Amino acid sequence: MDFDPLATARQALWIGGAQWAGKTTLAVTLALRHGLTAYLYDRHDARGHDDRRIADRLRRGEPPDGPDPEATWVTTDPRRMAAETLAGFPRRFEWVLDDLSALVSGGRVIAEGWGLRPELVAPVVGSTRQMVVLVPTPEFRAYQMERLPRATARHPGVSDPERARRNRIARDELVAADAVAAAHALGIRVVEVDGSRDAEAVAALVTGHFAGYL
Repeated sequence: MDFDPLATARQALWIGGAQWAGKTTLAVTLALRHGLTAYLYDRHDARGHDDRRIADRLRRGEPPDGPDPEATWVTTDPRRMAAETLAGFPRRFEWVLDDLSALVSGGRVIAEGWGLRPELVAPVVGSTRQMVVLVPTPEFRAYQMERLPRATARHPGVSDPERARRNRIARDELVAADAVAAAHALGIRVVEVDGSRDAEAVAALVTGHFAGYL
């Protein structure tokens, strides 16, 4: 049998979009209900991808630990922060595809994460209906940022933690807006999460969207 490294990715269902929109909760819910295999981007990106990230930095002659936190979160303009984040997603998506190439599932894989960008996923899948983009309203993002432990964590070792937090929120808003614009341009469905629908209702909505693949 010939090995196709994109076989799993082509058949996968994808949940992209912004941070704090409930992507992980949605993916896990659908996986458990429909016998899918969930791929959680943040878990891989923060762990399994770190060796690759360090190797890339060393090849470029950069410090293995990455940029200085002060420069990353305090002194850099959010527009530049967003641009640098977006510029890094294609390389990180290659690592996602590599991860998925090693997964063989009796059902489909459902992959979620903010780095799963519409413009990166669309060339891989057979139909843009295999993807949705979740984005929170500004009000719901603010609500999530105040209640989720990972969101409320402050950046250690910086001179102005509150400014770092504001910069991060502004960056996330810009990155989310870019995902929405790309989704609209490609005909990929955008689901706005404002808190008026609970997790069950959002899951039902997205289940309906993916119905032909579940």
